[in-house]
Parts: sequence; C-alpha cells; structure tokens
Amino acid sequence: METQWDYLLNFLTYLGVTVPILGVGILVFAFTTPYKEFQLIKEGAQTEEPQKVAAAKAAAHDLGGKIIGLAIVLASAVYHAVNLLDLVIWGVVGMVFQVLVFYLFEWVTPFKVVSEIPKGNVSVGIFASRLSIAAGLLMAALISY
Repeated sequence: METQWDYLLNFLTYLGVTVPILGVGILVFAFTTPYKEFQLIKEGAQTEEPQKVAAAKAAAHDLGGKIIGLAIVLASAVYHAVNLLDLVIWGVVGMVFQVLVFYLFEWVTPFKVVSEIPKGNVSVGIFASRLSIAAGLLMAALISY
C-alpha cells in the first residue's frame, strides 16, 4: 500500500525531471531563433524607445508561447508516461516540435517572422505565441494515443 510519502517522492521525481526539460527547452528556443529574445526583452525594459519596447513585447510573446506550448506537452507526458525515460523522450519531441512549428510559420507567411519580431511587430509575436500554444495542445493530445 502506497503512503503519502511515496506519492510525494513520485511528485518530486517527476518535478525534478520536468523542470530541467523546460529549462533546456527555453535554451533551445533561445538558440534556435536568429534574434536574441532575452536581449530584446532586456533592452526593452531599459528604455522608453517605442521600437525597442515593442520588440521586447513581441519577443516575450513569442518565447512565452513556446514555453507554454512545451509545458502543455510536458503536462500530458507526465500524465501519460509509463516511466521517466518516456517523459524525457516526449519532452524532447515537444521541444523539437515547437522549433519546427516556428520555422514552418516562418516559411508559410508572406513576411519574415525573424525580422518582424526584432523590429517590434507585436502582432507577429502574439500570433507566433498562439501558434506555439496550439501546437502544444495538439501535441499533448497526440501523446495520449
């Protein structure tokens, strides 16, 4: 019979795996885009220049959407994983999927996402964010089968 301590240990074990995967995902997202999200966000916070503030908002929306999308995938993976290795595999697949969705978005749009976000096109950042969240939801649902 499992005790509350067993459940707590299981919780901490899965938390200890998912948080680093999310951290690695953030690094992967930051390194796979030509612009530097954290730099744009920092510069936007340190100025009142409208273009830099807008670029920071666009980058924050884009990166935030990828993080939420990956978190949704990880939540589903935790729920459906048969073991920790299974969770790690789905976490990596979720990361790759988020990067692929970003570049697919870049490829199919009539504008260049990688140049619009640094220019401060907040609408593109918001749209990219929502696309990443939608991709995460779809991927999460697909894990269950």
